Amino acid sequence: MTGNVGGFEDPSAEVLAEAAAAFGLLASSARLHLMWALSQGECDVTHLAERVGGALPAVSQHLAKLKLAGLVRSRREGRRQVYYVDDPDIVTVVRVMVGQLTARSQHALAPVRELRGTGG
Repeated sequence: MTGNVGGFEDPSAEVLAEAAAAFGLLASSARLHLMWALSQGECDVTHLAERVGGALPAVSQHLAKLKLAGLVRSRREGRRQVYYVDDPDIVTVVRVMVGQLTARSQHALAPVRELRGTGG
């Protein structure tokens, strides 16, 4: 049974399962960091490993999982494998989520910083 709330039909079980699988992959902070980095622009695995502070083999494995799930793509440039996010909606989801959480954490810390500066 599907519902219609606010003009939106409930998604099918298959769509929900696919979304849950994608969110499950992004539940890893390492993979989320890779997605964040790739949402800023394409990059090869060596530079991604440096950026996220991961070992090259581990970053390669994370990228393989993200690629298998269709969240990232790659292309060969000479001897390098360049990764990128081809779906602007995925980029938006990652940027909105990380951006909102960053703003919340900065907002939550703001009163503490102000109190420390009062010298009271």
